[in-house]
Amino acid sequence: MKPISAVYRDRIMQMMGKARLDTVVTENNVYQEANKAVLPYIDGILEELMLPGSGVDGAEHLRELLQKAKEGHSCLLLVEHYSNFDLPSISYLLRKELPDGQELADAIVAIAGLKLNESNPVVAAFTEAYTRIVIYPSRSLQGLDPEKDRAEIIRSNAINRAAMKTLNEVKVSGKLILVFPAGTRFRPWDPESKRGVREIDSYIKSFEYFCPIAINGEVLRIQPGDMAEDQVTQDVVRITIGPVTSCAEFREKARAEAEAAGVEDKKQATVDKIMELLEQMHREAESRRPKV
Repeated sequence: MKPISAVYRDRIMQMMGKARLDTVVTENNVYQEANKAVLPYIDGILEELMLPGSGVDGAEHLRELLQKAKEGHSCLLLVEHYSNFDLPSISYLLRKELPDGQELADAIVAIAGLKLNESNPVVAAFTEAYTRIVIYPSRSLQGLDPEKDRAEIIRSNAINRAAMKTLNEVKVSGKLILVFPAGTRFRPWDPESKRGVREIDSYIKSFEYFCPIAINGEVLRIQPGDMAEDQVTQDVVRITIGPVTSCAEFREKARAEAEAAGVEDKKQATVDKIMELLEQMHREAESRRPKV
């Protein structure tokens, strides 16, 4: 395996020539429409890396969720997170495998941390291929000094206020809001990175329906350090979409179970149940996935 920045250097340079690279995030540009000009470059990379047997399971659930979104309901996609190619893989396989895949892919709006915009122009170029609402993640606020970093804290508050206002408008406009409950990519050397972040409870509370999505197989393996150094490999990638679920019913059941077990943090308990569901789906899908 080699870093994506080395293997696809020439293609990435061509792609960056088509990119807007609107990297600095403010409260005025938290909603960022997909730049379709860069999408063919990413699709081409995925086409080379995904092996036969890759595809989508449970597309009927996604169609049902999109129908609910079209009717004005707020709908979530709660997705496992292993690499920066998770969203590209979902989009690519939907469009490649399904007759209505373009419509399904175009309905997705991802919640994305501003690091994807600001950390590296190469990462930003890949990121802008997909429509997203940019937020300032709570993890990025940890360690900021209230005095020394006051300007950055004020900036984060402004970005997140604008993001929440935008989210409240977009979520009832026929779109599917994609969120990674772990809040970060899973790092095999850090088991805590697979634990869901507490804030996801507020999403579940404020939406009506969700579909869980498991991802099995990786064509971009995370590495310590800069995201551009993540390594590419060929693999069979399967996207598994679970049934449409009522957010209120799921949350109520999770909180009741937490209370019965004497768990005080019911918000975290709800998110833990989401992660348990995704892990169960992942294990079941892995048992069926063709091995390389």
